[in-house]
Amino acid sequence: MNAGLLYAPRPARVRVGQNGRPLAVAGIAVDAVREEWVVEDRWWSAHSIARHYFEVALTDGRCEVLFRERGRWFSQRA
Repeated sequence: MNAGLLYAPRPARVRVGQNGRPLAVAGIAVDAVREEWVVEDRWWSAHSIARHYFEVALTDGRCEVLFRERGRWFSQRA
């Protein structure tokens, strides 16, 4: 099994507030935003990366790492 595929981003349903921060993931409310950061890489290439990440705690006890890229939301295991 290729370990790299385990952490591949997958599409996520995220509801956001007016400030653009996640309020819910797949219908589960966000209890807290633990961290927030931006990654910009490969800006010199045709395949640049510009992602806005959020590590969130959900009300069901799970933690998720989410990112928004080109207007779409993804979930990715840390």
